[in-house]
Amino acid sequence: MSTDAVSHSTSSTLSGELEEQIITWRRHLHQHPELSFEEFATSQFIFDTLSQFPGLELSRPTPTSVMARLTGPYPGKVLALRADMDALPITEENDIPFASIHEGVMHACGHDGHTAMLLGVAKILAERKDSLHGEIRFLFQHAEELLPGGAQEMVKAGVMEGVDYVVGSHLDAGLPTGQIGIIYGPAMASPDSFRLTITGKGGHAAYPHMTVDPIAVGAQVVTNLQHIASRNIDPIDHLVVSVTKFISGTAYNVIPGSAELAGTVRSFTPEVRREVPELMHRILRGITEAHNAEYELDYEYGYHPVVNETEVTQVVHTAAEELFGKDRIAMIRPAMGGEDFSAYQQEAPGVFFRVGSRNEEQGIVYPHHHARFNIDDEALAYGVQVFVRTAEKLLKWT
Repeated sequence: MSTDAVSHSTSSTLSGELEEQIITWRRHLHQHPELSFEEFATSQFIFDTLSQFPGLELSRPTPTSVMARLTGPYPGKVLALRADMDALPITEENDIPFASIHEGVMHACGHDGHTAMLLGVAKILAERKDSLHGEIRFLFQHAEELLPGGAQEMVKAGVMEGVDYVVGSHLDAGLPTGQIGIIYGPAMASPDSFRLTITGKGGHAAYPHMTVDPIAVGAQVVTNLQHIASRNIDPIDHLVVSVTKFISGTAYNVIPGSAELAGTVRSFTPEVRREVPELMHRILRGITEAHNAEYELDYEYGYHPVVNETEVTQVVHTAAEELFGKDRIAMIRPAMGGEDFSAYQQEAPGVFFRVGSRNEEQGIVYPHHHARFNIDDEALAYGVQVFVRTAEKLLKWT
């Protein structure tokens, strides 16, 4: 297909009927969102929909996830395709016919679209089972938004056993509809977190010399933690250390006895990831000992960083170029956000690509996790086509 043709249609491999069906699935899911680890109706909807497609072997790896296996009559490689399905604890502010019916719960990150796209991919490829060499596993994953994450649970349940490649995608509010985002190597950071308690000695604010002020100590901690990224780690190694919570005190004339801080650390390499908590302990020991305070640090490792394997990424890159032309490819930069798709990449080489879903003419411009986030429904067909063409390239078909 030429680039000019794509500018007028997104449906080179999709019938108009199927494209409308994918949009209908997405709008149903958007209207009925469920939080992480609570996706009972969502996973049942997925299971029931997949049951209508020929040749799929369905299972429930966890109570709220679904796996569909498409096994061809000939031996070959095993490809896993993944979509997530959970929503966020956000009250939707969009005035649309398919807005969330569940107060305080919203699909504000595009997971409804991810699921609808993969349902469409499953329908297309299931109809071609007789020519497939190998196997395709469609992974409909729960709980991407909440640690410890659904991906790791599905891996533990065995969904990646024998898998040769894994491919996932994310709708992207920063890219216009029609663009496909590609990145080689590190793509998304590890979202680690920490909680910190500084214990001092409370007392009257008029007599600070008789106290150990945890707010003053905490302020120095906040400042000095910034030196980890700016002075302790090689600038070439991407790192973010953000203190996002500082709670202490109850009255204007009372120096409190403790302060609670929390934040996040984002990095890409195992070396930096291991070094940061060690540096935090060193800074905290020095500051608290200097001021006769104490500290307790609870550091939690989140998801692994998403690192796209070169050869599989090249396949997706080529597939998108063949479908839409070079001018529709956006070579994107690494993002400091996290994604538990990385759990699958620990088991097999994989790639996580982006599907543009921004449409300024329709007012679809709000970022992910915003109460007015939405996606351009026309973006779904682009994602479906890339998945299908990638499967065609990674596996053998008769």
